[in-house]
Amino acid sequence: MQTVNRLIALREAVESLRADGEIALVPTMGALHEGHLTLVREARKRAARTVVSIFVNPTQFGPNEDLDAYPRRMAEDSRLLEAEGVDLLWAPTVEQVYPAGFATNISVSGVSEGFCGAARPGHFDGVATVVCKLFHHVLPDIALFGEKDWQQLAVIRRMARDLDLVQPHVERILGVATVREADGLAMSSRNQYLTPEQRSQAAALPRAMRAAIAQIEGGGDVAQALIALEQALLDGGFSSVDYAALADADSLEPLSLAPQRPARLLVAARIGTTRLIDNMAVAAR
Repeated sequence: MQTVNRLIALREAVESLRADGEIALVPTMGALHEGHLTLVREARKRAARTVVSIFVNPTQFGPNEDLDAYPRRMAEDSRLLEAEGVDLLWAPTVEQVYPAGFATNISVSGVSEGFCGAARPGHFDGVATVVCKLFHHVLPDIALFGEKDWQQLAVIRRMARDLDLVQPHVERILGVATVREADGLAMSSRNQYLTPEQRSQAAALPRAMRAAIAQIEGGGDVAQALIALEQALLDGGFSSVDYAALADADSLEPLSLAPQRPARLLVAARIGTTRLIDNMAVAAR
């Protein structure tokens, strides 16, 4: 596996890989876990060559968020990626991504404005901007993202559609199903912040979500299902719930009635100082 840190070296390396066929990109912020490695394996199935980026993007962190504390394990991450057969690791410095005088921002209206966008102002501007830059750096044929952050995936697809990106085209920005622990908790780099007690309590999140989905899909009242979900989280050890909502899977418009087309149940809740997010599919009636 080749590792590059400078843009000029990246472009030379990518051109060499392109001679072998299609290139898949898996953007990450490092601190890799089985969820990331699942994306890598899927990328290797779908393309001749695989590029993984590791960049802890400062522009998607708010002033009171965990940028400085965000785990950085480049040596271990590199070892994991090499073992998975990744061809190229793009690990730029902040200066390579945001050179002196950088003054451009991509803001995606609509899908970015509710849920995590409301709780974390500016977050999705940072996501859209850095992902657009990564796409231009690598010019991948395919890009893969985990479905755990469904809103992020929706923002990236909307950005690609609106800006007429061709590498990758919006239809080749692929979502990969969330990888879960044995108790159902979605894998996340932030899970390591949890104490053993909190980690045990965190299993209330997927459990409460599955119960709410069963209620909604069974014809129950959506509002009541969401109220019960929030109460189950608070009773289970969560300190607060940022949001629990049923939304259209594509537009992310909130739904108050059982869905007539594919929908997602989206939740963000805090346990101790850690904010966990998750989402699950809800079938149309």
